[in-house]
Amino acid sequence: MSDVLLRATDVTRRFGGLVAVDRVSLELERGTVHAVIGTNGAGKSTLINILSGELPASAGTVTLRGADITRWSQPRRARAGLGRSYQRTTIYPNFSVLENCRLAAQARHPRPWAWWADASACPVSVPAARDAAARAGLADVMDRPAAALSHGQRRQLEIAMCLATAPEVLLLDEPLAGMGAEETDRMLALLAELKPGHAIALVEHDMDAVFRIADRITVMVNGAVLASDLPAAVRANPDVQKAYLGAHE
Repeated sequence: MSDVLLRATDVTRRFGGLVAVDRVSLELERGTVHAVIGTNGAGKSTLINILSGELPASAGTVTLRGADITRWSQPRRARAGLGRSYQRTTIYPNFSVLENCRLAAQARHPRPWAWWADASACPVSVPAARDAAARAGLADVMDRPAAALSHGQRRQLEIAMCLATAPEVLLLDEPLAGMGAEETDRMLALLAELKPGHAIALVEHDMDAVFRIADRITVMVNGAVLASDLPAAVRANPDVQKAYLGAHE
């Protein structure tokens, strides 16, 4: 039975006369990776920004577990179980892996009344941070400064920071960017491990990786959906081949 956690219906975003996202609809189900692909400027990141609450929709609706969150702020969506990573790393380089994760966990479990308490000993955020780092494959480098991590580990840390907020939905914007083959394999293995308990939206340009991990693929062109189907059907779609996939052969 379908377990749709996040649903976008006819979502549109206008910047003056430019329509960056044009009546896009998609569903993110628990236990699936839904990839969103398209050329640069297709509207993929703008769509993710709308879903996460970073940008308001000009039209359309977004629901999370059936609740209308279209007008909710980004922090409120995050507290409700929506996690998001960015194209560019947003870690704190001078802080350790654990501290980065703890700060993310604190955003989900703020304790403003406990101003006298040592945040590094918080009984809620610290265990959540340790668990998130371990799940992301960073248990052995938990005390290492983020600046000392490899590129692939920094991307893993971003996932860990998302996990520290206890999300059900993960919106991942190009998590494989700049990775070599070994790092890509590690990230795909991590996503496969996370998939059973989450609904994952994956914006990605690495088509080999997309077809390895995605359960469903939505193709965007000029802000609109060109196709949305199972990977085999998308690969065989002549319009998709002409508009996008052929450019990567």
